[in-house]
Amino acid sequence: MEVECIPFVKTGYFSKIIADYLAESDSIKEFYEYSPQLASFATAIENKKTTLETRSVLSAAIDSQYKTAKLKLEKYEAVSRNIALLKEENTFTVTTGHQLCLFTGPLYFIYKIVSTINLCKQLKAIHPDKEFVPIYWMATEDHDLAEVNHFYFKGEKITWNTKQTGAVGRMNLEGMDDVFEEFSKYLVDYSNHAEQLKTLFRNAYLKHNNLADATRYLVNELFHEQGLVILDGDDRDLKSLFVPIMEAELKLEISSKKVDETSAKLSKQYKIQVNPREINLFYLKGDTRNRIVKSGDFYEVNETTIRFTEEEIFEELKNKPENFSPNVILRPIYEECILPNLAYIGGGGELAYWFQLKSTFDFFSIPMPMLLLRNSVMWMDNKQHNFFKSLNLSLEDLFEPQGDLTKKWVIASTKEDLTLAQEKAAIESVYTALASKLAAIDSSLSEHLKAKQTKHLNDLDQVSEKYIRTVRKQAEVETRKINYLKTTLYPNGGLQERKDNFSNVYMALGAEMIELLLGELKLPTSDFTVFKA
Repeated sequence: MEVECIPFVKTGYFSKIIADYLAESDSIKEFYEYSPQLASFATAIENKKTTLETRSVLSAAIDSQYKTAKLKLEKYEAVSRNIALLKEENTFTVTTGHQLCLFTGPLYFIYKIVSTINLCKQLKAIHPDKEFVPIYWMATEDHDLAEVNHFYFKGEKITWNTKQTGAVGRMNLEGMDDVFEEFSKYLVDYSNHAEQLKTLFRNAYLKHNNLADATRYLVNELFHEQGLVILDGDDRDLKSLFVPIMEAELKLEISSKKVDETSAKLSKQYKIQVNPREINLFYLKGDTRNRIVKSGDFYEVNETTIRFTEEEIFEELKNKPENFSPNVILRPIYEECILPNLAYIGGGGELAYWFQLKSTFDFFSIPMPMLLLRNSVMWMDNKQHNFFKSLNLSLEDLFEPQGDLTKKWVIASTKEDLTLAQEKAAIESVYTALASKLAAIDSSLSEHLKAKQTKHLNDLDQVSEKYIRTVRKQAEVETRKINYLKTTLYPNGGLQERKDNFSNVYMALGAEMIELLLGELKLPTSDFTVFKA
């Protein structure tokens, strides 16, 4: 397996805010705490201290979650060790989070976790007297089912159809047997590692009670040897640690004010990723997860008949913190409140909204973690790699729009000058000579002459385009190869990692896929990684 990298900024798939962040431009510096470099972790470690009491609650809660999910920690030594280490004051975490996408959803789910695991290993090598635990925060409380109920295998969308509502982590797995049958049907044509994938899906989704437990099992099967600790924020004991901040949110509506202040500054140069609500908390009970809104002297749960007086809602918060759920604005604050966390690893869109939270972290006196862009990866199979080599393409070529790439390849592969550069130069030379001659007679003719020159050059451009199209037709085999590369490596015109499920690669490589990622990916990085079979 060959490995080659291309700078993110040359791919055309990353926003200005991320490009500026990676370059540490002055325009973005006020919106984050630490320079995204390994050297910054020494300061982050000093700043991030949590009480032993908080650590004990955290460790015990996670231990309990594994037991509830019927995962026996004695079978997973590295995980068990890391959960216990969370109680120690010299232990710190590196965290990534993601929704409970069916069978992990798009490939980048896997890359986020590998990035997190590998960074912990890098930090341990630099700070051997400290312990570093990789955390996958399951977004169990999200209620957008449409974002998590499917995955793509070999171009086919495999969907879990359910009418359940509320927090997705609490949803039962009725109907997953139909999903398994559909997935198995597509696996018939692909023998390599098919049984492993079927077993993994069956044991995760047909042998657990809810989506949270199924996802925990699946991710644990893939990464337990690396000591990955899986955390569910939908937990009474963990939310009890967050009560003071939720109370301040209900009383002062502070996060919306702070985020608006920061966003006003950020929006002068960058696109704003999220917009806060007045109160950035949901009420979570049963199959309901709805916004809490202030209405006069009352707190109401949007689109329900539930309402509280001020006294009642604070009593509810005190006695049943599990009924309150932070939204996208407050979830990062919740994470950093309960974890001895040094860094959050996410995609470009995630980091963009974390930048909006800097003043909110400052207000609550919670250290903002280092923000690191996750690794991005593309896989080429043998056929794709052979086409890539036969066309003599570079990685930079591969990230160009298909039309531009085809035109560029046709021009580069033809001995003739398809751009008609010599002919254009000759015409320009003639018009230059004419301009000198006519200027001595009547300077007013120069504009007329310039218009004629422009028309002739435009006519030549049209001839050039027809010339290129003719040669392109003659090179039909090669242009088909370009089309194949662009349509298979960029499904629906987007990055492979944002569409295809890991099973597409696992079918060919099996567990070696994970081993290759663990062996190659490092943070921080400014490069996009391509594996070529």
